[in-house]
Amino acid sequence: MADTPIYDSRKIEKPSVEILPAQDPAYQHHDGDTEPGRAIVARFGFLGPFLSKLFELGVEARGVDRIPEDMRDDTHFWNNIFMWWSVNMVLTTVSIGILAQQLFTLTLPHAAATILCFGAVGAALTSFIATLGPKTGLRTMIITRFSSGYIGGTIYSILNILTQLGFSVICVIVGGQTLASVNPGTLPLVAGVVIIGVLSVIPCFIGYDMIHFCERYAWMPLLVVMLMLWSLGARAGYNLSSESKHEDTGRSLSSDILSFGGIIFAGFTGWAPVAADYNCRIPAHTSSKKIFLMTFIGLYLPICFVELLGAALTSISDPAYIDALSSGSTGELVSQVLSPWKGGGKFILVLLALSVLMNNIVNTYSAGLSIQALGRPFAVVPRFFWTFVSFVIYTVAGVAGREHFSAILSNFLSILGYWTAWFIVIVMEEHFIFRRKGGRLGGYNLDDWDSPSRLPLGIAGILAACFGAAGAVVGMSEVWYTGPIGKMAGAEFGADLGFELAFAFSAVSYPPLRWLEIYYTGR
Repeated sequence: MADTPIYDSRKIEKPSVEILPAQDPAYQHHDGDTEPGRAIVARFGFLGPFLSKLFELGVEARGVDRIPEDMRDDTHFWNNIFMWWSVNMVLTTVSIGILAQQLFTLTLPHAAATILCFGAVGAALTSFIATLGPKTGLRTMIITRFSSGYIGGTIYSILNILTQLGFSVICVIVGGQTLASVNPGTLPLVAGVVIIGVLSVIPCFIGYDMIHFCERYAWMPLLVVMLMLWSLGARAGYNLSSESKHEDTGRSLSSDILSFGGIIFAGFTGWAPVAADYNCRIPAHTSSKKIFLMTFIGLYLPICFVELLGAALTSISDPAYIDALSSGSTGELVSQVLSPWKGGGKFILVLLALSVLMNNIVNTYSAGLSIQALGRPFAVVPRFFWTFVSFVIYTVAGVAGREHFSAILSNFLSILGYWTAWFIVIVMEEHFIFRRKGGRLGGYNLDDWDSPSRLPLGIAGILAACFGAAGAVVGMSEVWYTGPIGKMAGAEFGADLGFELAFAFSAVSYPPLRWLEIYYTGR
């Protein structure tokens, strides 16, 4: 991974007429005399003592402001190696693999090939975004400002808020379903959803260090549990051709693979909008190749391992398994897998239900950061408040949508893949074409992260995103709409080429648009 120069814009004279956040003592969070907690306490007057007490108890005060070099250390690198394992070695990942048979009637070999191939592409793209965290010390949504300007960054923040809340809805529903299936009829599904939501938000109040601590070790017992599920499924009997009678052929089969592949791609790239959030405290001198490899392994291996498990469990021909799958509940299917172990199986089922916390903690924390990234009025409000707001929203949505899990999961992931595709390619081209050594800009002015007058106007980034959206529209294939190219690519129901065309349209349009923007504005 090529290193792009990063230089300090404080050497460049700044306009004297504009009071920037970095110059405002009430707002100053970085590279100054005022610590984030003290600045927040001073800003909120009579609430100051209460906030001060929270910060003393360990609640994180820092928000989206840049992490200076003297606040980074190498220990966070080792934390990050295991974080992605814990985040993805969870029950929600099993649910994605189940969709191969549940929605697309794919046999296990075709499902496995789709997961491995589309997953590799998605993991590589997300791993690139992760390398920008140590380079810049910034959160992912703030980094988008260097390609799409302040307004474009705000648009991406809105999309990412919806993304993280969508993932959270999926987590609380599947976790609630599983808790409810431990002893059917004793715990209402609504109660299960609320329990998962409440447990998810607690570590997020404390913040970055607590999240890394939890995620560093959680993958170990979860890996053992997933191996148990593989073993119990094998005892029931995996059937490589169980769906051969129902699987489509010809162009219809291609359509199914492309559509399922789009969901797999989105499952990987859904982490791209937050990938830099969790390694921005790693020193800038850390090798980008190490960061890329660490993230790729942390995403690709556990996600493929667990998604393949979900696809394999749906291949079991036992009538009890078929009945559990037809209920539409991942929790009931897993409960059936664990049924031979009776009480021990119920204990493991509780662990699986709680595993979604490892996923949802990240969603909740990053949702709060993305709300702060909407702009200065949102950034001055402490992150933990926005974290609580996010918790309320996704818990209520989870209760409302608890009976429609499969539809929510498939439609959400398909649409998610569209915008993450154009977001990634725009950030990537900005980094390798315009910010590279010898490029038009030659690096990043990192002090400009919250200075609209010094960031790009964002015209090129916004227009390229619009082209990407157009590509998604003409290539998508959803229950509620199929684009013209999507229709031509498939048979009766079309094929979903949304993320491929979104990526291609933005990739082609962004470089000339950005060149013109730099030519006329100089930034």
